[in-house]
Amino acid sequence: MRVARTVLIVLVILGGLFVAADRITVSVAQNKAADRAALTQGLTSKPKVSIEGFPFLTQALSGKLDEVKVTAKDIAAGNGGQTLRIDSFHADLHGVRLSDGYRRAVADSADGLAFLTYADLTKAAPAGITVSSAGDAKSENGGALVKLTGTFMGAKLSVLSEVTVRGADSIGLRARTLPKAFTALGLDDQVRQQIDFTRQLTHLPAGIALTSITSTPDGLSVAAGGKHVVLAN
Repeated sequence: MRVARTVLIVLVILGGLFVAADRITVSVAQNKAADRAALTQGLTSKPKVSIEGFPFLTQALSGKLDEVKVTAKDIAAGNGGQTLRIDSFHADLHGVRLSDGYRRAVADSADGLAFLTYADLTKAAPAGITVSSAGDAKSENGGALVKLTGTFMGAKLSVLSEVTVRGADSIGLRARTLPKAFTALGLDDQVRQQIDFTRQLTHLPAGIALTSITSTPDGLSVAAGGKHVVLAN
């Protein structure tokens, strides 16, 4: 009985040490992965990386992690002088394969969500245009709608704009209809050149592509997904 109790105590102690070692190791790995992800994606601040599943050590030894969650905030996206701030981005990466001494991490698949505030969309819009919620207005094709307001040729302009995914990494805003006064004067093209715009969402993991957009009272929620997504390189 005494021997069995001693063995049990030893096993409990060893189990506790293993758990502690596993948690310390995963903490170090998450920190290093965040550093590599920031460098790979060109981020100005380090994202939060969470390696899911237990134990971590057996996953690391196999060279493949079941699931990794990445959260980044305040991403300065865009290029060519056209900037668009991404308020937050969250991605779930599945089947993350490790290589090159754990410096490279590529996920079999991933899905993510980026959030853009109306205030940041306004800053990214052409001068004089304000982007805000479209309220209860619904898109005819099930897409996202926002309201654009501004002044054109001295006249107040307020229109609903469709927001769509354009290519793998860009969103576009195009006015659904223009006021009849502008249409009657044949100014549709000139007005659209001033208020319709496209912006790129850069610094997202390579291999991930934008898929859909949903409008909310506070901004736009942009879904993304892909295969062979690069977390670190």
